[in-house]
This record gives sequence, structure tokens and C-alpha cells, in this order.
Amino acid sequence: MVSTGTQGASSEDDRRPGADTGNQDRFHEDLVGLDPADPEARAFAEHLDRVEQVRPGYTVEGYLGGVRDFAEGANRLGGHHRLTAGILAALILLGVVVAAWDALVFILGVLFG
Repeated sequence: MVSTGTQGASSEDDRRPGADTGNQDRFHEDLVGLDPADPEARAFAEHLDRVEQVRPGYTVEGYLGGVRDFAEGANRLGGHHRLTAGILAALILLGVVVAAWDALVFILGVLFG
């Protein structure tokens, strides 16, 4: 049986502020002996959650999740990494606008030309 990585609603899909049960379970199972109140240990647990998260990359949800991960990573790094990510996003949007303009000009040229 092939698994797509989606198994219904889980606590990882719940992004509300009060839904932090995944990290607490991680401290009891994977990070035994580390203090859950330690900021570095919490950051490491969040990193492990991101690494182990599985979602299909061939769906719109998967693509948007990848974009969200990219944006969150750029915001965490800050500085010139954030600027580079902004420039990359602007270039991608510029490419989409140019492609849409070319398609519109082609369609109008075929219909009225």
C-alpha cells in the first residue's frame, strides 16, 4: 500500500497557539533528559518536527507548504538571507507576470490579429 503522507487531521496540522502538544510528546519520547523550558531544546524539537513532517510534494497543498517552510526559514535567519528570499520571491512573481502577459498578448493576437 502506498502512503501519501496524509493521515487525516493530526496535531501537526493544528497551528493554533495553544496546540503545542507535539513538542511535549517529543521531550518525553525522543529528547529524554532535556528541559522542555530550555529555548535551545525547544528550537531543536521544532527542528525535528519540521524534518520529520511528511506531505506530498505533487499537490497544491504540498507546494504551498514548501513555500511556507521557505518563508519561515528565511524569517528565522533574517539579515541578508531574508533579503535574498524576498528578491527570489519577487523574481518568481515577475516571471509569472511576464508569462501571463505573453499568454494574454498571444490570445488577443489570435482572436483580433
